[in-house]
Amino acid sequence: MHGLPLSPQKLELYSYHKWLGVTVLLLFLPRLLVRLARPSPALLPAPQWQLKLAGITHTLLYLLIALVPLSGWLMSSAKGFPVVYLGIMPLPDLVGKDKEFGNLLKEAHEALSTGLALLVILHLGAAVKHHLIDKDGTLHRMWLGHTKNVHAPKAS
Repeated sequence: MHGLPLSPQKLELYSYHKWLGVTVLLLFLPRLLVRLARPSPALLPAPQWQLKLAGITHTLLYLLIALVPLSGWLMSSAKGFPVVYLGIMPLPDLVGKDKEFGNLLKEAHEALSTGLALLVILHLGAAVKHHLIDKDGTLHRMWLGHTKNVHAPKAS
């Protein structure tokens, strides 16, 4: 979007981008409440480093899923661009207009977004590894929290 010349199409793409961010934030809130009310299933046996990495990755995913849309909203507010959800509901500015702060928030939004994308790739890779190599049922357990018919990895 950044490289496009100013046009109605560019403004429309930014609107869609903001709608998607607000939607992610709105869907994240009930997900967080469910996670707080119902803990994750017990982890399957794995090397300690994998268990620690999984815990760190999940915590960072939750943080970034909230911080990426919030940083974008803050950036839009600081740059003086309103966020109008679905083109009909104007959302309040979270901060006053401040060009320098807006530029700082733009950098933060981009860095957080990149971090989130990398963590999603790591998470997907780990899920595929557990499914295809370990064959330990982790991917099945991730799907809507199923725990039935899950087998531990076969001993060699």
